[in-house]
Amino acid sequence: MAALKKGKNASATSKPWRSLALILIAIVALTGGMFASGHTTPRLGIDLAGGTSITLAAVPEAGQESAINKTNMDTAVSIMERRVNGLGVSEAEVQTQGTRNIIVNIPKGTNSKQAREQVGTTAKLYFRPVVATELAAGGAAPTPSATGDGSEQDSGKDEATEKATDGASPSASGSPSASATTQGRAVTDALKADETPSASPSGKPGGTAEPAPSATGGTSGDDSKLQAQYAALDCTKESVRAKAGDGAKATDSTVACGQNSQGQWQKYILGPAAVDGTDVDEADAVLNTQTGAGWTVTMKFSDAGSKKFADITGRLAQQQSPQNQFAIVLDNEVVSDPYVSQALTGGNAEISGNFNQQSAQELANMLSYGALPLTFREDSVTTVTAALGGEQLEAGLIAGAIGLALVVLYLLVYYRGLSFIAIASLLISAALTYVIMSLLGPTIGFALNLPAVCGAIVAIGITADSFIVFFERVRDEIREGRTLRPSVERAWPRARRTILVSDFVSFLAAAVLFVVTVGKVQGFAFTLGLTTVLDVVVVFFFTKPLLTLMARRKFFASGHKWSGLDPKALGAKPPLRRTRRPAAPALSKEA
Repeated sequence: MAALKKGKNASATSKPWRSLALILIAIVALTGGMFASGHTTPRLGIDLAGGTSITLAAVPEAGQESAINKTNMDTAVSIMERRVNGLGVSEAEVQTQGTRNIIVNIPKGTNSKQAREQVGTTAKLYFRPVVATELAAGGAAPTPSATGDGSEQDSGKDEATEKATDGASPSASGSPSASATTQGRAVTDALKADETPSASPSGKPGGTAEPAPSATGGTSGDDSKLQAQYAALDCTKESVRAKAGDGAKATDSTVACGQNSQGQWQKYILGPAAVDGTDVDEADAVLNTQTGAGWTVTMKFSDAGSKKFADITGRLAQQQSPQNQFAIVLDNEVVSDPYVSQALTGGNAEISGNFNQQSAQELANMLSYGALPLTFREDSVTTVTAALGGEQLEAGLIAGAIGLALVVLYLLVYYRGLSFIAIASLLISAALTYVIMSLLGPTIGFALNLPAVCGAIVAIGITADSFIVFFERVRDEIREGRTLRPSVERAWPRARRTILVSDFVSFLAAAVLFVVTVGKVQGFAFTLGLTTVLDVVVVFFFTKPLLTLMARRKFFASGHKWSGLDPKALGAKPPLRRTRRPAAPALSKEA
């Protein structure tokens, strides 16, 4: 019988406890990290925990089919993520599906209606000069509260203030508030005058306004069609509001609707867009306790946006009310209409008024994340209740338990005592998988969905297959007539190659599936790839060292009939023995 190799390999096989200690230390460290982080269970996906899934489809504008490309879709995903996260929904998932769709998954415990309204609001954001405005016919309309409870908000003076770099703070008095809703969007009470009610250029509230020429380019020459649209516009009707300004380009004057803090709908004639939403670098809701202004919205413009904003506010400051106003327009509706008394040239501005925290945060979100490169429509909305999610999770766990029980039963029947090593290895693999999934939730946002549970169930078979390959190699060596200890060491190199090739193929399939698919299927691919990697770790650092230790125990080494390694039951050949060649006959010398 060939002797075992000396040196490093012999040392490794004689001290398997080192590998066992290493993997146990890793488990303890990961478990400690899990408890220290406070995330002791895997984060569940919407289909298990409950929540809302929204499918948005990109809609090309006329002649702009090429605008629907990967770059614009990725940009839209990034903006939508920031929009939803701006609501405090840190566990929402936003991802593309195919080339035209975006999937937004919002977990339970979130105001899904509010999130839908903000995510689904996908039109572009513009700053337009106000040419004319008046109260719409029909009187007041009910004002939905930002929190959805219908509560009224206090009125007060509103201001738009530049934060100049030299410390000066020229201010502009506030204008009538015009907060808008689009398809159920929560109302943002933006800016409201302390003295001047919303009025026509003649100064008569609710009167008939005749658009006047403006330096902003709001009306000129052939604007009779625009004036007719303005005269016929009834912003108290939702169907009319939804179509107001349809088809208008950024370079066109247009009509729009807005709602003030009293719930009254106003109609506007607006000039061409002077500043695009993409020119706003960031906007924040800030509680201003120094001046007593309460909640305010601060804006920071890009370099190009600063120049545009300074130019438009400089021109507006020379006009008379309401033509010294600019309207912040989203989805062709006015969400805020501050007026200006001085040019704001510092690149930073602040809008103050009758805000509460919610309304200030909503306006800040619109300003920060309102400009999308594409227009989207809401294709479908699927809501999964927590009860249904719990039932699906229970069904998945039952399926996993049944699969594990069948594998264990097979191992017990076929491998007998050897199944102890396989079951212990499965438990180690399960512990590592659970702890790592718990840590990946807060770390990379991994959520365990139903397909991911299926991937974990499939992994049970893959992991057991690695043990079977190794065990069968050992049994083949015993059939050749070798004892257990040398059989384990001789079987390992060949079994190792087979296990690595098999796991590499499984991991490659999981990686390809993860890259080319979207949505929940990625959960299956990720779990399958993770468990495949852990299978290699467990086999190398636990299963093989443990079998090396067990081979030194009399129960296994003697080939007990319940050990699963009984040479007689395996049909082993007679033991291999070393034999000596017969000595050559001595040659006698003749006398």
